[in-house]
Amino acid sequence: SMAVTMMAVTSSKAYEYCKNSIRKKTTPRYVQKQMRDWMRIAEGKDEKYFVSEKKVRQIENILKLLIMPKGLKAGQSMYKCATGYQWLIYIAVLCTVYRDNPEKRRYETGLLELPRKNFKTFTVGTIFIILFLTEPRFSKFYSVAPDGSLSKEIKEAISDTIKSSPLIYQYKGEKRFKLLRDYIKFKPNENMLIPLAYSNNRMDSRMPNAFIADEVGALPNGYPVEAMRSGQLNVVNKLGFVISTKYPTIDNPFEDEVAYAKKVLDGIEKDETEFALLYEPDKTADWETDDLILKQANPAALEIPEIWDDLVKKRARAIAIENERENFVTKHCNIIYQGAGTETFIDVKDVQACKVADIDWNGRVVYLGVDLSESNDNTSVAMVSVDDDDNILAESFAFIPADRITEKTISERVNYQELLKSGKVFACGDRVISYAFVEQFILSLESRYNVQIQAIGYDRWNALSTAQKLANEGYNTVQIKQYSSVLHSPTKRMKEAILTQKFKYTENKLLEINFQNAKCAYDTNKNMYVSKKKSNGKVDMVVSLINAIYLLEQDYFLNEGDFTFQLL
Repeated sequence: SMAVTMMAVTSSKAYEYCKNSIRKKTTPRYVQKQMRDWMRIAEGKDEKYFVSEKKVRQIENILKLLIMPKGLKAGQSMYKCATGYQWLIYIAVLCTVYRDNPEKRRYETGLLELPRKNFKTFTVGTIFIILFLTEPRFSKFYSVAPDGSLSKEIKEAISDTIKSSPLIYQYKGEKRFKLLRDYIKFKPNENMLIPLAYSNNRMDSRMPNAFIADEVGALPNGYPVEAMRSGQLNVVNKLGFVISTKYPTIDNPFEDEVAYAKKVLDGIEKDETEFALLYEPDKTADWETDDLILKQANPAALEIPEIWDDLVKKRARAIAIENERENFVTKHCNIIYQGAGTETFIDVKDVQACKVADIDWNGRVVYLGVDLSESNDNTSVAMVSVDDDDNILAESFAFIPADRITEKTISERVNYQELLKSGKVFACGDRVISYAFVEQFILSLESRYNVQIQAIGYDRWNALSTAQKLANEGYNTVQIKQYSSVLHSPTKRMKEAILTQKFKYTENKLLEINFQNAKCAYDTNKNMYVSKKKSNGKVDMVVSLINAIYLLEQDYFLNEGDFTFQLL
C-alpha cells in the first residue's frame, strides 16, 4: 500500500552499502540474503517494521563525536571511518523498529562472523557506547568472553574510544564516564557495562539489557550465551551480539549459532529477531590462489588497501610455511580448516525441490535403513522404494528421548515440540531412547503403509539386539559396514537423484534440517561419505536413508532383482 512506502530511509550509509555491494561477487551469499531482507524494510516496503529516521540521525550524530583512538585512522571521527558492514550492523540492529511501536526494536540478536583485523572489537565497543547514551536509565550491559583477557579487550576498546572523544567524555569540565577496572559507568543515566569471563564468573541471575559475547567459537559450550538470553526475559528491548571468527572445530557454540542463522536466512526456521552478517566465503577450495575467498571474508579489506596488502602478504607466508596454514585459513579466511576437504553434502534448496504432496506406497516392495544412535540421541528409520520411472521414493522417521526434548530444543536450536506433531518425529523412552518402541514401529510399517519389507539394513553393534529381534520376526536383516568404500555408491546415487529430481519425499522438516547439517568428506580414494563428525548437528535421518538406498541399490539398480541376501 502507498501508506507503507512513505517511510523509507534510503539515505543512510547502511542502505548505500547494501545497494552498492548486494550484487557484487565479493559479497558472500548469506550476507546478500540478509541485505535483501533488510533493504525491503529500509525502502518502506514492510507492513510490520520500518527503519526509524530519528534513530538513524541520532546514531550518525553520536558517531560524529566519537574519535578513533588508534590504528590507521587515529584521530578521525567514527562517522568518517566506519566501513560499510559496520554501518549496516549499527543501523539495521539499532534502528529497525515496529511500525506500531517505534520504541521497540525488531532485532534481538546481532550475529557477526568476521575474521581477524576487521575491527570486530571496535565495532562492538562502538555499539556499547551508543547504548550507554541511548538506552533507558539503569541499563546493565555485559560482555562475555572465554577468558578474562578477551573480556577486557572490549572494555579497553570502549575506554580508549571514550578517552579519545572529549565531546562524549566530558561536559562542562565534568567527566561523564567512570572507567574502572571492573566496570564502566555512564554517570548521567547510570548505565553500566560489566565484563565477565567464562572461566570465573557465574553467568546466570544477571539481567542484561544488552550483552555481547565475543570469540564465541572459543567457548567450551553455549551456556554463557543461553544464560544471557534467559536473563533477558523481562527486558523490552533485549539485545545480544554474538561475534566470532571461525575456530578449527566444527562443534563449537558459534557454529551452532551460524547454522541457525543460515536456517533463518534460508527460510527453514522462522525467526524475525535474528540479524546475521556471515562473512564466510561461499567456496572454500583454492584459498591459496582465489582472491575472492579473501574478499568475501574480509569486508574491511575491500575499503582499506593497507588491510588488503597485509592479507596478501600473510597468505603468501601461509602457503610457504605449513604450520601457519591452519591459523591463516581459519582466522583470516573464515574457513574451518580440517586438512582434507569437507563440503556441504547438498544444498537444502535442491532437496526441497523434490518434495511432493504425497506418495502412494500401496503394495510396494520397500527397503528399510536404520541408524541406531548411542542411546541418548536421535535414532532414525528410513523407508525407500523405486517407482516405474526409477524415482527413489523416500520416507525418514526420527526418534528422540522424551525427557531430553527441552534440552535438545535449546542446544540444537530445533523446535522438537513443533516437529512431534508432524508424524515423522516420535518421542519415546525417557532420558534414553526406547529400542522396543523403535522395533514396534518397524513391525507396524507393513500394515501401516501396506508395503512389503524386502530387507532391513542397519549399522554396527548397538543395533545387534534390535536386528536379532527383527530377524526372529522373519525379516531379512543386513549389516551395512559404515565404511566410505561401502557407503560411497548409495551416497552418490542419492545426491544425483536429488539433483536430477528423481527423488521424492513428503513434508518432513527435520529431514530438511538434517540435510542442511550434513557435510560430506572424501577418503584417499575419493570416495564420498556423509561424515557425522564433521557435520554440523544431527544427520541421522540422512544416514538412515543412505543405509536404505544401499540395499535398494544392491537389489534393484545393480542386479535388477537377481540378488540373494547374505543372512546374518
